[in-house]
Amino acid sequence: MAETTITIDSLITVGTLAEKIKVPVTKIITELMKNGVMATVNEKIDFDTAQIIVAELGLDLILVQSKDDQKEIVSFGKKQSNSKTAVERPPVVAVMGHVDHGKTSLLDAIRHTNTVSKEAGGITQHISAYQIEYKNRKITFLDTPGHEAFAAIREHGAHLTDIVIIVIAADDGIKPQTIEAIRFAQKAKVKIIVAVNKIDKENADVARVKQQLSEQNLLIEEWGGDIILVEVSAKTGQGIDKLLEMILLVSDIEELRADLDVPPTGLIIESHIEQGRGPVVYALIESGKLTTGKFIVSGSNYGKVRILETTDGQAVKEAMPGMPVKITGFKTLPEFGDSFQTLENEKQAKDFAKQTGINSISKSGDQISSGELLRLINRNNEVQQLNIIIKADVKGSLTSVIDSLKSLNTEEIEVLIVGSGIGSINDNDLYLAKTSKSIIYGFNSQVSPNIKHQADREGIKIKNYNIIYELIDDVKSELTAMLIPEIVETELGRVIVRAIFATSKTEIICGGLVTKGKVSLPALAKIYRGSDLIGEVELTNLKRGQMDVKEVLEEELCGMSLSLKNQKINIQVDDKLEFFERKVVSRTL
Repeated sequence: MAETTITIDSLITVGTLAEKIKVPVTKIITELMKNGVMATVNEKIDFDTAQIIVAELGLDLILVQSKDDQKEIVSFGKKQSNSKTAVERPPVVAVMGHVDHGKTSLLDAIRHTNTVSKEAGGITQHISAYQIEYKNRKITFLDTPGHEAFAAIREHGAHLTDIVIIVIAADDGIKPQTIEAIRFAQKAKVKIIVAVNKIDKENADVARVKQQLSEQNLLIEEWGGDIILVEVSAKTGQGIDKLLEMILLVSDIEELRADLDVPPTGLIIESHIEQGRGPVVYALIESGKLTTGKFIVSGSNYGKVRILETTDGQAVKEAMPGMPVKITGFKTLPEFGDSFQTLENEKQAKDFAKQTGINSISKSGDQISSGELLRLINRNNEVQQLNIIIKADVKGSLTSVIDSLKSLNTEEIEVLIVGSGIGSINDNDLYLAKTSKSIIYGFNSQVSPNIKHQADREGIKIKNYNIIYELIDDVKSELTAMLIPEIVETELGRVIVRAIFATSKTEIICGGLVTKGKVSLPALAKIYRGSDLIGEVELTNLKRGQMDVKEVLEEELCGMSLSLKNQKINIQVDDKLEFFERKVVSRTL
């Protein structure tokens, strides 16, 4: 029988695929669920995934991708050369470094606000951006999270900037996250300024920091290198002016410029949902002047700029290059770190977003990639999985949480992220958690009393955190509890049997000589005849002469009572007994 050819789009909903191949939609959903993928009738899968499903169902069909969908879309957002009319723009400065080294406190001193006290546990949880004015010139700062779980956000922070300030505590020196921040900055090929903070502390050792920097191939200016080092104290304000002057000096050397008479472009710094305002996006302008009323596109997301504000919430009429702004008007949340551009009208914006969506599968968890599905289908059946659903307040945090959790996977156990999204934990999350037997983890997400009560009634776990490493530690403990305990055997000693005194169906009483180590109660023993294993017994009593003892040492004779544990074992003289302890040891990741 000839196979039937069916043409489908690059992205197709589960329901549409069912109609095309004339199979009940429940059958496709069941096939996906059998492989650990939770999908509803309206969710989209890509062309390769559809092919996999058809093959799994054993259908005599050939799927062909629509030719229109195979056309390559030229992406936007790549930096272009500036024209002769380009104007000077503010430098964009990312502040990076190890947790607790005072990054946010330093920015607090620059900005004259109090940000660190508002952060959970005193740790920056999101990228924040704002602009200051110093000596009639503007500087844009990005504050990136310092905890190791926010590596993804920090790396984006380096790529979004012109200058990276590496903050190092004078009393603590370079730490693993400091090295990571240096690596990000070098990878992004941006200028580095080192701010040695906390110089006011008694145990401050700036000389040690300079030496550690040289070990990371960062040679400071006074040692003949090109790395600017500024000693500062966020607490007293010492060195702050010099740091700002160095930023402007580097900016002048780099000749940072941007065109104004071009369609506005930029990068998405952060995005989240606000009640009453819908999607709210933090963006950094790269070129052009962004104004309200413009139609804006980022990836497969588009909208019209309704409100344009500074990151502090002050309304502005236009946003210039190098300026961080808050935008409302997107239909849906754009991806963290994506580029954006503006188009002439809504139809152009909508069409462009649609085309972009066809050619790039969203990472939000709403669509299933063929790579993920193949991994699920081909995974080892012995791998244990912890099913979880992640909800976060902003896109950047969601990305960071997911990346951090995936890093916990091993060959034996893994995290399967059944669903993820931005905003409050809702009914859909509960339904998905119930059908997939998942734990719901929220990061700065709201949980209404009704949702909490419903979850309690249905036995669904909801765990909400506002500090990321506490969330990761909780997942790690859940994974650890799923690990199969390790059986550890410790050899005690060896005995050669010299005499058999009595035997029964349940016990053997014999005597022997300890040839190695010692024999002590309680213990197990393996019986060997030559190289053959005869069986395993349990030592229930031990004698030295006529006395009951707990232990017999090497080269001593002993009497032994051995429990056969319902086995038929015929022990003989010259058999060898290897005594050992067997313990069940809990394992950790």
